[in-house]
Formats: sequence, C-alpha cells, structure tokens
Amino acid sequence: MSIYGMDEKEKMLLIINPVSGTHTKERIPERATSILSSRFDVEICYTEYAGHATLLAQEAVDKKYPYVVAVGGDGTCNEVARSLIHTDTAFGIIPIGSGNGLARHLSIPLDPERALQMLDTAVVESIDYGKANEKVFFCTCGMGFDAWVSRKFAEGKHRGAMNYVKKAVEEYLKYKNEVYRIETADGVIQEKAFVVACGNAAQYGNNAYIAPRADLHDGKIDVTILYPITPIDVLPVVVQLFTKWLWVSPYVKAFETNALTVTRERSGVMHLDGEPVDMPEKIEISCVKGGLKVLVPGKKPRKSIVEPIQSLIFDVVDTIKHELDI
Repeated sequence: MSIYGMDEKEKMLLIINPVSGTHTKERIPERATSILSSRFDVEICYTEYAGHATLLAQEAVDKKYPYVVAVGGDGTCNEVARSLIHTDTAFGIIPIGSGNGLARHLSIPLDPERALQMLDTAVVESIDYGKANEKVFFCTCGMGFDAWVSRKFAEGKHRGAMNYVKKAVEEYLKYKNEVYRIETADGVIQEKAFVVACGNAAQYGNNAYIAPRADLHDGKIDVTILYPITPIDVLPVVVQLFTKWLWVSPYVKAFETNALTVTRERSGVMHLDGEPVDMPEKIEISCVKGGLKVLVPGKKPRKSIVEPIQSLIFDVVDTIKHELDI
C-alpha cells in the first residue's frame, strides 16, 4: 500500500533517542514538520531512559497511530519495533545510530534529510523478526566475541564505528573461545567457536555482512559459525565480512533454519541487535515470518560499488566531529 497521496492526514509519531549515535538531532523536529506535515499529523517525543521507547511506542499502538518512527540506532529500533509486532502500526526508521544495520538492509537513506523525504513517499511491507528465549530481535543476535565486544562498547563513553573497532582490537587477544552445542531439525553439531551469529537481516551494521545471504522475508534464520581465527588470518576474514563473501571462508560454517537451540558452556552475555543482554546457557532462537510492518522506499535505490567506502568515510568524519564536539 502506498502512503503517498493520502486524502486525510494520519498520525505519525517520531520517537527520538537524544543520545543515540554521533549524528546531530537538533534539526530533525523542524525538518520532519516541514517535510511530512502536508500528509501527516506529526508528533515528536524524546526518550528519557533505556526502555522508554518501548513504552512510547506501545502508547501509540493503543491510540491506533498508523505510523511510529524510530530516530536512533539499532538499539532504539529494537525498543520501538518490539511494541509494533503483530499490530496495524507500521514502523519507520530515521537512522542516526552507530551501525544502522536494519536501515541499511531496508535501503533506507542514512542521511536524516533523505530518510525524512523517503517517509513521505514510502510503501508498507511486512518483514520477519527473530526471538531468542522470547526476547525479540530484528537484525542479528549472537554469542561469542561480538557479544563480548558489544558489552565492552556499551560500557564505554563514546559511540561510532571507529570506537567499536578500537574496542574489538583491544579485546581480541584477551578473548577465550567457547564450545557451543547447536541443535536444529537437521541434527546436532558441537563446535568451538569465536562467534555464533544468527541473522534475520544480513549485517551487523556499517556494511559488516555477518549473514550475507539473509532475507527478511523467507521465515528463516541464517546462522554463521565463525571458528577461532589466528591473528595472521584476521585481515582476510575482515575483508570477506565487508565484501559479502564471508560464507566462503574456511573459518566459517553457514546454514539457514527455521529454529535452533544453542547450548553453551556457561550463562553470560549475548547481543540482540547489538545491545548486550545476559542470557542462560540454553537459548532457543526462532524466526517469526511477516510479523512487523515497515515503511520502506517505494523504489529501492541502486547501490554504488563505492557505497561501503563512502559510508566508512562518513562515519570516520562523524566520529571525529563527535570527539571534538563540533
């Protein structure tokens, strides 16, 4: 259904996370009103604490708002979207976070101005979501090194991809790999792994494609098991991660499934859409098909082969500006 050219204005709530990412947010309310108000009755609110976005989104659902838009990163998107699953309220994104994995997968512009313009002519489609012990995720979840770094990153004061990379380098040589028992309908495998990642969408964010063949509409989870990597092979694996060729690496086992059970050596951290959470040894992970309505570009833009390089450059610039407070 196209939302372009509606005769009557419908309510659209923008939920802004004031501390998300490195992008400035001061002009978003003004620009949202300017760009969207001819077709939407735009309301704007700000989150005040962790989990607040979930409550604000639930209130909008209760009031039967047709559209709720998260202005933030993947963590904010998760908080908002979890209140919108299996409802008639469609979910939109203005990506201003550190990774923006879901927005990138959905071809939503990373520039806030262009993202607002996209909302004005968007279409609604349904996508899958994932569950890990009944906790919801929309992009990826995982155990191992990525979850460990997500916790260390969350404990730090600074955001941005470059700070994430810095934290990953600091933690790499100290990290101890675990053994995981993974059960699916096809059988049981047991592996010592560096990362066990489950993708509903293809990437973590910042064009790091941990599950490059993942599809948001197939009702399946794409599982990537990354074996322990020697320091000499880190660079080739990183190159494959950013070029969508990770699945050909000898350090990787990849498969897709409707559901899986992962049992690890001990309870501890895992991540859901990049946000660290404490989970027990046994984790049930599944995919729910078509459970979330989302606002996406009516015409998917053609991607340039230099887009990942441009994105990295923009992120570096944004991080420097944030560090210098300019």
